[in-house]
Amino acid sequence: MEIKGKIVQVLQTVSGIGKNGEWKNQQIVVETFGNYPKNVCLKLAKNDMIDKFNIGQFVTFSVEVESREYNGRWYTDVKVWKYDLDNSITHNETPSPSQSQQVEVDFDIPQQAAMSNDLPF
Repeated sequence: MEIKGKIVQVLQTVSGIGKNGEWKNQQIVVETFGNYPKNVCLKLAKNDMIDKFNIGQFVTFSVEVESREYNGRWYTDVKVWKYDLDNSITHNETPSPSQSQQVEVDFDIPQQAAMSNDLPF
């Protein structure tokens, strides 16, 4: 899956020691393009990606989404495994919808709710 957007926040690098040795990661927040932009928090777990990004950069990230359960609660990570800097877009311009790839999500709306004028929530 790919997420394309503008970096709006770079969080502090976090490190520690676990059962497999020393680890290091960093999170960044990316604002996606489109009519309804979303902020997505991405986890950088590869050492060659940490401390490489700046606010305002336009980047395309290849990510994998993974959820895990701990003590009855579920936690989801959006992990970056590859990135491409988009130098063709300047800080003052917003890409057109044709330049950005949007992820489509299909929600199953019950047939009865889809036919009525009532909101489903």
